[in-house]
Amino acid sequence: MTDKEKTILRDRIAIFAAWIVAALFFFPIFWMVLTSFKTELEAIAVPPSLFFEPTLDNYALIQDRTDYFKYAMNSVITSIGGTALAMLIAIPSAYAMAFSPGKYTKDILLWMLSTKMLPAVGVLMPIYLISQKLGLLDSKTALVIIYALINLPIIMMILFNYFREIPKEILEASRMDGASTFAEITQVVMPLAWGGLASTALLSIVLCWNEAFWSINLTSGNSGTLVALVASFSSPEGLFWAKLSAVSTLACAPIVVFGWVSQRQLVQGLTFGAVK
Repeated sequence: MTDKEKTILRDRIAIFAAWIVAALFFFPIFWMVLTSFKTELEAIAVPPSLFFEPTLDNYALIQDRTDYFKYAMNSVITSIGGTALAMLIAIPSAYAMAFSPGKYTKDILLWMLSTKMLPAVGVLMPIYLISQKLGLLDSKTALVIIYALINLPIIMMILFNYFREIPKEILEASRMDGASTFAEITQVVMPLAWGGLASTALLSIVLCWNEAFWSINLTSGNSGTLVALVASFSSPEGLFWAKLSAVSTLACAPIVVFGWVSQRQLVQGLTFGAVK
């Protein structure tokens, strides 16, 4: 076998392996969507059936029982709001650390990132009591603040690595022209780092959308997000798999479509410097 043939064979094996991995990741989503069109008896049938008469009763029940669009709008508001607040804090902070680093800059970044290892349940009680005292329980404001804070370490780390790839000579030239710090950030750094900023914001929106712990514990019917809506279909009587699959499909569909549409920008931004 020649070197060219070996290379072709290796590429084909790699492609086949990639398809296998992709299928493994896609299968749970496929099965969830499939189950959402079954009756409850068909959903728990053993062995499971791939061929059945689909029904929309589960989706009709969800619409009758809950206000899906209210929960979806809460998810949109809290995800975009949390991302905007986190970016507002992270951009100037990452700029300062990237272009005016101190002796302990990297240590501070690592310490911030280490807070992601803290179990959320460990700080549930103080955050719950603070929210209660401030009248923020079951409010979108509380979720926006919490989402921003829990994603801030990741956003800071990504933007810091991305900003470091911007040539310092460009900033020196802008300073010689008399640009202020605010002008440097808004007119020089942000346009040059636009790909990294966009991909970081997209990643933050996905993380906020999928955050379940705080939404379930700090909200109820007024400001609950889609993950809270999914949790509400788990009742003491048991799990109704078909209905749970239907509401899960409705909760996942917007962010899956969003990720699919923006995947090129997300991958491109993360590849060019944001993640090494």
